Amino acid sequence: MGRTPPMRRRRLVAMATAGLVTAALGLTGCAGDSGSGGDPTYVTLITKDPDNHFWTAMVEGAKTAAKQSNVEITTAAGRDQSDADGQIRAIEDAISRGDDAILIANNGPAVNDAIKRARDAGIYVLALDTPTEPADLVDGTLASDNFEAGQLVGKWAAGALDGKKATIALLDLFADKVVTVDYQRDQGFLSGMGIDTKDRKKNGDEAKTGAYSGGDYQIACNQATNGAEDGGRSAMENCLSLNKDINVVFTANETSGVGAAQALKAAGNTGALLVSIDGSCGGVKSVTEGSFGAVAQQYPSEMGRLGVEAVVKHLRDGVNPTPSEGLDFVNTGVRLVTDKAVNGIESISSAEGAKKCW
Repeated sequence: MGRTPPMRRRRLVAMATAGLVTAALGLTGCAGDSGSGGDPTYVTLITKDPDNHFWTAMVEGAKTAAKQSNVEITTAAGRDQSDADGQIRAIEDAISRGDDAILIANNGPAVNDAIKRARDAGIYVLALDTPTEPADLVDGTLASDNFEAGQLVGKWAAGALDGKKATIALLDLFADKVVTVDYQRDQGFLSGMGIDTKDRKKNGDEAKTGAYSGGDYQIACNQATNGAEDGGRSAMENCLSLNKDINVVFTANETSGVGAAQALKAAGNTGALLVSIDGSCGGVKSVTEGSFGAVAQQYPSEMGRLGVEAVVKHLRDGVNPTPSEGLDFVNTGVRLVTDKAVNGIESISSAEGAKKCW
């Protein structure tokens, strides 16, 4: 904490080379046009992939804040949520340019060494959306409480079952790496259902049968989707081939949830309660149309905006982000969106969610 920003001369020396690399990787720049005078603050924002609305909303929130604070933003992304190498290259480029700060939604522990190098180079690094492991790898984290998000949809599913046996499909993100968002959402969901999670940092170690808060449960399958629509579809197809009676489907993100909903429809399963996490306009529409029973809505635009503001406060005033009470990160909020409210669980309707979606 409290690092001195890199010397501007390093930026000037590296500018020509960095410009070529930036063009090759498809990076874009956004210069702030107001705020404090003097040299701009240079920030690189690195997201998980370039196209998902969650990440584009984060970028837009950051750019809006940048325009108000004389911040110049370079944006970069992994090829998709499995791509650590693309993020590592973006970090190395930020070091070469002599950027003041990096905001990153990291694609897993393979990125950790590059983050360490950036901090060793004097760059202020904040994590957005995805906490690092360990948490103090970065100077601070601004994120939704992903465990809480999972709990919300888990409590809703348990209540909506109204005592029926839960035959559950768990559609997580990854099978080849451990990412905090993945296990936090999964374990939060199970906790919300009232199922013992054993190790909250590990997916798949819970008992496959037992009791949830409303009755008996069986976990029919646990499949990885890579957070993709086709991954969600094929994972759901695999699960239905194992147990056609699945009536609860947890998807770790809405993109995979769309694919899961397609597979359920094709199989003629119209009664399963499908829940997900994100809160995009597409996800909220799926609640309105009934293919999703509930979603936990997060606010990536706020993460981007608050991330830029936190960088400015630190570099110009020496102020660091203060974690929310009881957490090791700044909680940017989450709300349950459903049109089938369950007693005792605070929620908003899809009409209200549409006003806050991205």
